[in-house]
Amino acid sequence: MKITKLVLLFNYQKILLGLFVSLIFYWFSGIIKIGFFSNFLILFSFLILLNIFLSIIASYILYDKSDLYKLEKLPKYLNLKNLNKGVFIHASFDPISAQLEKKYPEMELIVCDIFENRHLEEKMINISKKEFPPNPKEIKIDPTELPFENNSQEIIFAVTALHEILEHDKRVKFFKEAKRVLKNNGILIISEQMRNEINFMFFNIGAFHFLSKNKWEKAIKESGLKIYETKDINIFAETIIIKNCA
Repeated sequence: MKITKLVLLFNYQKILLGLFVSLIFYWFSGIIKIGFFSNFLILFSFLILLNIFLSIIASYILYDKSDLYKLEKLPKYLNLKNLNKGVFIHASFDPISAQLEKKYPEMELIVCDIFENRHLEEKMINISKKEFPPNPKEIKIDPTELPFENNSQEIIFAVTALHEILEHDKRVKFFKEAKRVLKNNGILIISEQMRNEINFMFFNIGAFHFLSKNKWEKAIKESGLKIYETKDINIFAETIIIKNCA
């Protein structure tokens, strides 16, 4: 429930506003005696409450009950225990890197925070850092200029981070940089919530925060990389696995 609790803390003002609006519509339905219009107000009030409830349930399923922030169900062919050098990229929220370091102590893991992303609102940062303290070895990076040598990394993890690169051209630059720093047959793992029908159904306009599958595919293709495999984490999110093949 840790991450769902953070979601509630981040969005409590929107939730309270939704509850207030729902109450107002229901109250007006009792005052207005026009049957059709009164029923419409009751229905609208119910739909607002239903959307709030569904978004909370979906957050719990996505963030706390799935593999999104665990990375325990990755394909066995990745052989993470045999890798020596890797990069973990997040966007000011890191519940994973400490687990990776503990699980794969032989891997030299560099933890990176994307610089100047949308999550830099101080209040949100302070709340999330209380629950998930930042990695003491973390560095801030510009995702379009990765500070690593050519062909130096075996794997890059980017979990719910790259959607914070807001411009298409900059996303392409990131993927080109990933191609540069990855060794031959190196792996880039992207885990992201998608902008699709199911996310609109449960998260409403919150789905606009993410990217469509087509936009990911377009940026990856333009960088010269190719998608090796995609895996559903659940109905809300996917893992895109990219191999840097010569």
